[in-house]
Amino acid sequence: MISVINFVEVENRVVRATYRNLMIKAKVVLVDKTSGAPLSDPVTTIASPVPVGSLRIRLTDHVRPGTYFLVALNGHGSYLAKSAEFEVP
Repeated sequence: MISVINFVEVENRVVRATYRNLMIKAKVVLVDKTSGAPLSDPVTTIASPVPVGSLRIRLTDHVRPGTYFLVALNGHGSYLAKSAEFEVP
């Protein structure tokens, strides 16, 4: 089963994405492309029992303008999927 997370858009500091084959307790984190470091906030946890859906991540004030991507991790913290890169204005 291949997990996928697709970036859709950033609008008004809200990131929208869709996912497929992510199970309950999977986490989606924002990663700074320049440093490669995941941000500690915001982190979204998948709560739906359905493995297909969409998510909205509201960016906090400490998320600075730059290039980012989303990474999905399973409940044990192992890599599942990565989105395309996107710009946060």
